[in-house]
Amino acid sequence: MAYVTGTALLAALVVGCSTDTGTGGSAADSKPGETPVAVAAPGKYRTLPEPCGAIATSTLKDLLPGAAELSEEQQKKVYEGTAAVTYNTDRRVGCRWKSEAPSSSHTLSIDFERVVSYDPVVSDDDRAREVYTKKETSAGLTSPSATPDSADSSTDSSTKDGAKDSTKDSTKDTKKSTTPAASDPTSGSGSDSASHALAGPTPEGGDADDGNTDDGSGGPDESLQPRVLDDLGDNAFLNDLLTRPGSTAQHRTVSVVFRTSNVIVSVEYTEQPTVSSVVPDSKELQKKAQAVARNLVDKFSE
Repeated sequence: MAYVTGTALLAALVVGCSTDTGTGGSAADSKPGETPVAVAAPGKYRTLPEPCGAIATSTLKDLLPGAAELSEEQQKKVYEGTAAVTYNTDRRVGCRWKSEAPSSSHTLSIDFERVVSYDPVVSDDDRAREVYTKKETSAGLTSPSATPDSADSSTDSSTKDGAKDSTKDSTKDTKKSTTPAASDPTSGSGSDSASHALAGPTPEGGDADDGNTDDGSGGPDESLQPRVLDDLGDNAFLNDLLTRPGSTAQHRTVSVVFRTSNVIVSVEYTEQPTVSSVVPDSKELQKKAQAVARNLVDKFSE
């Protein structure tokens, strides 16, 4: 009988130790009161397309009319483009094409930037939206949809929206009498050699003409002014810059910048006439630059 009691006691001790060890391990692994931090989703794009092959040759022929006068070998070199020098082709790539004709020269450049967030609670898309917004702001434009909604900052957002509306109203009232400082929409930095489209040079022997007067009244066409584009990628804007009066290298550059998920694409199309008094036409340049941007949106959607 004593043997049975000893065996039962030993079994009870073994079970007790096993139970205590399991409970102790569970307590160490869990931390009551702590909420697991959700990691933000990665961006849609993990790589970038080859930029110099992103534009069809038929499109390049239309954008670079001067190349048609070159030999077949020279044309091939022009249409191949020149790749931009970057240190990380997974993050940023670009390409540039240029042609010259007796009447003018044309330059097209594209830039692809893949944005990556190193903050685990900030998604790549949100970080890309911040980068895009800085470019848009540098161009003197604002778009409420360019900044993400935040429940934690609803009061601040309301205040900022009110300020933006006030700024927009003020800008509309003074647009015809003032000229905003020029900026580079792809880098976010200002440019001393360019000015707003309305500040074009005065042709010799004639009235000022900025190549932007297509409304039939002799005044600037509002539809051709720098603006936010609503139907291109997730966010987009267009900028139109003409060199300052008196410049011997007069040229007009139309830029279209858009964001698609965590990639920001910049398109720049420039025309420089040979004769200094000739002003490049905004409407034509804007039409072609937007067409290139739309083709690139489709390419990223493939």
